[in-house]
Amino acid sequence: MARPAPPLAARRWRPNMAAAGGSGRLALLALLLAAAVARLYRAGEDPLTVLAAGSVRQALLNSSAAWVVQFYSSSCGHCIAFAPTWRALAGDVKDWESAIRVGVLDCGEEENYETCKEYGIHYYPTFRYFKAFTKQFTTGENYKGADRELQTVRQMMIDFLQNHSQELRPPACPPLDPVSSSDITSLFDKNSHHYTAIVFESNNSYVGREVILDLIQYENIIVKRALNFDKPFLEKLGISSVPSCYLMHPNGSHGLINILKPLRSFFSSYLKSLPGVRKKLLLPLQLPAQENKEESTEVKVWKEFDKSKLYMADLESGLHYLLRVELATHKTLEGAELKTFKDFVTVSAKISGIFLTKKVQWVGCQGTRPELRGYTCSLWKLFHTLTVQAALQPKALINTGLEDSPQTVLQIMRRYIQHFFGCRACAQHFEEMAKESMDSIKTLDEAVLWLWEKHNVVNNRLAGDLTEDPKFPKVQWPTPDICPACHEEIKGLHSWNEAQVLQFMKYHYKSENILYKYTESQTDSSETEQGDTRDVKDKSLLKKPSGNRENKVQDKENILDSESKVLNKLIANHGPVKDSGKGAGGSANIKEAKQAVSFLGIGFSNIDMSLCVILYVASSLFLMIMYFFFRMRSKRWKVKYYRPSV
Repeated sequence: MARPAPPLAARRWRPNMAAAGGSGRLALLALLLAAAVARLYRAGEDPLTVLAAGSVRQALLNSSAAWVVQFYSSSCGHCIAFAPTWRALAGDVKDWESAIRVGVLDCGEEENYETCKEYGIHYYPTFRYFKAFTKQFTTGENYKGADRELQTVRQMMIDFLQNHSQELRPPACPPLDPVSSSDITSLFDKNSHHYTAIVFESNNSYVGREVILDLIQYENIIVKRALNFDKPFLEKLGISSVPSCYLMHPNGSHGLINILKPLRSFFSSYLKSLPGVRKKLLLPLQLPAQENKEESTEVKVWKEFDKSKLYMADLESGLHYLLRVELATHKTLEGAELKTFKDFVTVSAKISGIFLTKKVQWVGCQGTRPELRGYTCSLWKLFHTLTVQAALQPKALINTGLEDSPQTVLQIMRRYIQHFFGCRACAQHFEEMAKESMDSIKTLDEAVLWLWEKHNVVNNRLAGDLTEDPKFPKVQWPTPDICPACHEEIKGLHSWNEAQVLQFMKYHYKSENILYKYTESQTDSSETEQGDTRDVKDKSLLKKPSGNRENKVQDKENILDSESKVLNKLIANHGPVKDSGKGAGGSANIKEAKQAVSFLGIGFSNIDMSLCVILYVASSLFLMIMYFFFRMRSKRWKVKYYRPSV
């Protein structure tokens, strides 16, 4: 069963350097040294303020300037692609910072998880505006622009400043409303020690306000704006088109400025170069000192890995980020979100055998820079694993209510991405692919191939993008070196042998192909010892039950233990889980979360047993209280109605 590859998918076979030799390792070391000091945004180098958990509140509360802050995630591909635009915006409005400042906060950094949760950040990038002189904590105002183009965001910044009340307007921000013809006429009769520039423009133009803000840090000049409604007045001043700039000199002379192009940059540059106009000296923004991670000399050791293997560390790290970062940003879950959460936990517990780890450690998903690969790579691997495991274990979901459809794993993935995935642009792209063909899937094998095909579509779209890791180019996968049988040629064109691809996927993502520890040269003796213990324990979770009854019981106990850990840690770290029409109290939270998982074999978890013990103790106490109540009541009755015998 062979199928011609799409026109864009058949062409870019680039060598994978995962097993590079000595020269490749030297090049990789150079990349890692550069990555050790590299971040998506660099404090002191980029023309913006890099905020963190320890500085964001101090920066935003009672600030003399307004703020526009981008909450982003270093693992979000769209955030990486958008970074040059945001830097360019910050540089473009650098002269406005005494009125409105541009900041960033990385929600992908573990130290910022709780802060981003407090600000209610669910998706990336999220832009929030914060007014000046805010006395109490606020989550800010969401950006409501039509797009994220530099000019659109800049104009929204102006609108935000203009909407400040008079008493809360930043002191450095001059009036942005237009002046009248009579106000301008009165200026002709006044002596002044500074220049006054009037930008005449149409009602929907932002040029005048942009020039006003461009000049707020400059002395000896004031800029105002006026609209082109009074045609006779414009003719009197010799203004025939807008935008135009009329300049009044300190010596009393005045006239129209001759500019080659009526653009903001031309007006601002001309006014800044006038004799006597100079930039003010401003004190830099003082924030709490942060640990300078960018100057750290520590370089993470590159973990050599076998690209033909799957690493449990990647799957566990992906699950950690998925549950403790993305999903945990939602303070409550109800309705469709709660249903998605329950179904995901059920499927993961039934067929994956993945533990919920306490830290992130990428192996096969390592990137040469902190913002490359990582979580997005692991998320693909996680759902590939789930689709394959569902195909290999078709009876695993029996009695869960999820066993009837071959699309179960894909639909859960679709709903998760729709409700929780941080990158909104990525979620929209995935939803478009899902609408196109997901509903046509009829078998579990077709589900495996559908996700493989769409993953290659995404690889093709992102090839050469800023999000592409130079060491791991976005190629069509599996490459010929790891699956020669997957590739064919029909009439000179590359085509996929889908039967071989399916066989490869089932082999690559099966339990036996998952590695739990790394080469001895990459771990010290203590780590190796711990890894051996973990290796034995984890393999017991994923191996198929043998005919030995004792082994089967042990397998069930290990699986039960792993699933209980996932749920217990999830409840401890996530917070309230609320169903529609029900309270969000502690007992309700546990009840709703508990219902998300029906565990293998036995059907009872540690939480089930804990609830049984609690109910048993509560029932015993109730019975004892009732016993003593009626006993005391009986004694009182006997005393009251007792008649001694004669």
